[in-house]
Amino acid sequence: MENQGQKQHYKKLQNILQYLPWYVEEYINHKRRKLSSASLLNYAHDYKIFFNWLRSENLHSGDIKDIPLELLESLTIQQAEGFLSFLEYQLNNKGITVNRKLSALKSLFNYLQNIAETRDLTPYLSRNVMAKIEFNELKDSMETIANKMEGKILLGDEYEKFRHFIANDYGQFNKKNKKLYNFHLLNRERDTAIVSLILGSGLRLSEVVNLNLDDIDHSKYTARVVRKGNKEQFVYFSKLAMDDLKEYLSIRETRYKIKKTNKALFVAAAMGPKGTPRRLTARSIEKLIEKYATAFGKPALSVHKLRHSFATRYHIEINDVPKLRRQLGHSSIQTTMIYTHIGNDDLKHAVDKMDIPKGDD
Repeated sequence: MENQGQKQHYKKLQNILQYLPWYVEEYINHKRRKLSSASLLNYAHDYKIFFNWLRSENLHSGDIKDIPLELLESLTIQQAEGFLSFLEYQLNNKGITVNRKLSALKSLFNYLQNIAETRDLTPYLSRNVMAKIEFNELKDSMETIANKMEGKILLGDEYEKFRHFIANDYGQFNKKNKKLYNFHLLNRERDTAIVSLILGSGLRLSEVVNLNLDDIDHSKYTARVVRKGNKEQFVYFSKLAMDDLKEYLSIRETRYKIKKTNKALFVAAAMGPKGTPRRLTARSIEKLIEKYATAFGKPALSVHKLRHSFATRYHIEINDVPKLRRQLGHSSIQTTMIYTHIGNDDLKHAVDKMDIPKGDD
């Protein structure tokens, strides 16, 4: 089920690959069945940064497209670590991001050494310097990351308050501004449905953007999505999300003047280049969440934070990490475990009890 977002990613990917060495394209093609188009595009961006750095360090004098395998094989540990130092400076020492870029390089070099082979059945690389480079040790514990996240997500009764704010209060607060008020009247059912769906399922932004009408199962309350690694999955969502979706769908064709051939679930009010309503873009959804979040008084709230909000609420109410992992589409359960550290007051209550006077023994 190839969607518009994937097509755009592959188009951008092909554009980058034409400037990279042939063996990078071979590696990308090898990974197409296992990684999403978005992940492959990110890998290509990372490789472009790496090969440009090789040229900037005068390790290669021609086009980066012509960088030979022999150069990769002859890189020293000091040179590889120099690239990581360059990344840390460029990224202001963001360890997680540096590790992700290092992971992309490790994967490429591993392919060149242990998977790819010539017609003589010899590996492309006999020496792999990236295998000797260790990931940055991240100092923040899960508790620290969770504490940083907690103030930026919806907790408790904020879920329904935010949804109600979008459906009703935002328009009332902007009644004197006719432009804002009318625009909200036009889109409030759609916007409420988007937020309600994310808060009721934990879907990623890209997954929401690429939903089509026939991806929604109205009887089972599921949405068919393509997750990372091009894996198709049916994701459950809440009854409230379904109610809001039905309200939006009841006005979708007439309000947005949609042709029946347009299968995009969420569409934009603005017309596309051919004068027809187009699929709502990822950036448009990000902007509308930013708009509502700022007006609501939680400017740090974002689409991804809505996903975190769902996961936190799910863990508090259901307390089933394996099921939550599947619901969110995480490849590693360690990623899901972070939500076990949000909204858990057991430690605080235990410490508070120490202050309670005990009776005489």
